[in-house]
Amino acid sequence: MPGNESGRSLKTLENALEIIDIIQERDALTIGEITDEVGFARSTVHGYVKTLENEDYLTKQNGSYKLGMAFLDKGGDVRIRDQQFRTTIPKIEEIAEETGERAQFIVEEHGVGTYIHTAIGNNAVRADSRIGKRINLHASSAGKSILAHLPRSRVIEIIDQHGLPALTENTVTDREALFDELQKIRDRGYAVSDEESIGGLRAVGAPVLSNDTVIGGVSISGPAHRIKGERFRSELPNFLLGVTNELQLRLEYQ
Repeated sequence: MPGNESGRSLKTLENALEIIDIIQERDALTIGEITDEVGFARSTVHGYVKTLENEDYLTKQNGSYKLGMAFLDKGGDVRIRDQQFRTTIPKIEEIAEETGERAQFIVEEHGVGTYIHTAIGNNAVRADSRIGKRINLHASSAGKSILAHLPRSRVIEIIDQHGLPALTENTVTDREALFDELQKIRDRGYAVSDEESIGGLRAVGAPVLSNDTVIGGVSISGPAHRIKGERFRSELPNFLLGVTNELQLRLEYQ
């Protein structure tokens, strides 16, 4: 029946996406390792993997399969298609060059933050902020700046869906404490993360707004021993507010 065929097709897509997600999490897996992870028959896994490889969504290296270049092509198209992103990304590069630190731009989708662009300054430390990576919004300065400009009902939905997991001992895990902080962020215009996502890492973030709608968040991050005192409390926040204010004007009048 047509309904059953549709259901089978949907399940086939779900299975393929599950394989893609597992390979992304583990970086590279053999056919046998994928089979162990997903629990499908080995012949079934082989069919999915070969199809994905033929379409360049997977690539084989030393007997293991990794994500292929087709994802980079599709992801790049999503990233640059939107004029708002095309306007924002050059400013992220400027922030990194000016501060010497790591600068990031994230957007909220399905209640989590997704890295759209990362730029590395001369003094930036290595961190896993690859394009497409998803993060908890409540532990990120850019994420909190986004939450602060979403309707309260939407923030509640996000908390109900994803919780407020503790990533470090400094992470805000209490709902009311988070709402109090979001109000402070709205009042002063920027957010901070004081070793809340990664120990030893501090960040300052601000929202990117267009016609009073938040489209994303920008942050500057670096080691706590360097981002401290006035640099943490006023220098970087004031610099970032200047950049995001300029961005807002460009987005509203472009």
